[in-house]
Amino acid sequence: MPTLDHHPSGRHFLQIPGPSPVPDRVLRAMSLPTIDHRGPEFGELGLQVLAGLKQVFRTRHPVVVYPASGTGAWEAALANTMSPGDAVLMFETGHFATLWKKMAERLGLAPEFLALPGTCPETGLPLAWRHGVRADMIGERLRADSAHRIKAVCVVHNETSTGVTSDIAAVRRAIDDAGHPALLMVDSISGLASAEYRHDEWGVDVTVSGSQKGLMLPPGISFNALSPKAQAVAKTAKLPKSFWAWDEIVEMNQAGYWPYTPNTNLLYGLHESLQILLDQGLDSVFARHQHWAVGVRRAVRAWGLPIQCADPAVYSPVLTGVVTPPGVDADALRRLIHERFDLSLGTGLGRVKGRMFRMGHLGDSNELTLLAMLAGVEMGLKLAGVPLAGSGVAAAMEHFGAPQAAERAPLQAAA
Repeated sequence: MPTLDHHPSGRHFLQIPGPSPVPDRVLRAMSLPTIDHRGPEFGELGLQVLAGLKQVFRTRHPVVVYPASGTGAWEAALANTMSPGDAVLMFETGHFATLWKKMAERLGLAPEFLALPGTCPETGLPLAWRHGVRADMIGERLRADSAHRIKAVCVVHNETSTGVTSDIAAVRRAIDDAGHPALLMVDSISGLASAEYRHDEWGVDVTVSGSQKGLMLPPGISFNALSPKAQAVAKTAKLPKSFWAWDEIVEMNQAGYWPYTPNTNLLYGLHESLQILLDQGLDSVFARHQHWAVGVRRAVRAWGLPIQCADPAVYSPVLTGVVTPPGVDADALRRLIHERFDLSLGTGLGRVKGRMFRMGHLGDSNELTLLAMLAGVEMGLKLAGVPLAGSGVAAAMEHFGAPQAAERAPLQAAA
């Protein structure tokens, strides 16, 4: 078998919005010998991991862990709470909201997709893919559902395809103000451990997440954080499930075990990742991500290019989408940057494919890695013949190099 050599000299710059770079500490933890997943050492590991996850989700209730991608956790959220033909209200904010809606259809549900109509005159892109969830539109639709046919509202917290972070607390208020009993289910696959998230306080019934973003792990673990209401609804839900079923998992988790073979060595890594995050403090982690995001956005503005998210109030601290000028193929630009500078950027997905690229600024990063990313992008833009208004690298350096900039980061979150 021929050797695949994808490791040129120096360190590859993985600046996609997930999978994110894995810290050396986590890689070392994952290299520990595999242990018996029914033995006492594993039970202790399981209990510690489950307790740490509750702190990160900010919940007092169970967090179910699957050896699967975030897509599996999407399915688990729906399969445990819905019955065939149930109506679910979803909101289009980008590619991943769209995929979750397609999954609901394939499971035999009846999803209704709300979206901002029209296109952006500046870029020609769909308005729905440049803005966050509109809680007022959800509230209006729920008030019209006097028969309470809608069983769940499903929204994406941090839309990885567009760089928009929606206001989940506002969605909860809209549901409550409408007096509607629908469950609130939230995809925070790319938001968890990078952007502020409060499962209990925001009244979320099921939060879906994954390992490969803010938790700084490889893909392969996903989560459902549950509310008591969601657990109660699951007792009468009729969609078929076996592997995804919450009840057996929650029961065995009480002793730190799972009813299936868990992803043992990834759980070692998760234990280390949780230790890193909780030792640093979640508020410090969120402030750092906001600080990084401000510097990257200042670079994009200095270049004179549009930011994919059109609403500064919901800019993502996890990634920044950049819209390329008309006639500039964003995917060709990404290939050029990868070939010349060994730098990976996120592609445009779905309805914005070829029109934008995405820069990740999450997880195991720092100011210098982000400056290197911006330098690679700036050189690539020039090589591709894209006219720039100024130096984005210089603008980011001014932000990152300011005295005590990191301490002021929370005040600059909307910059």
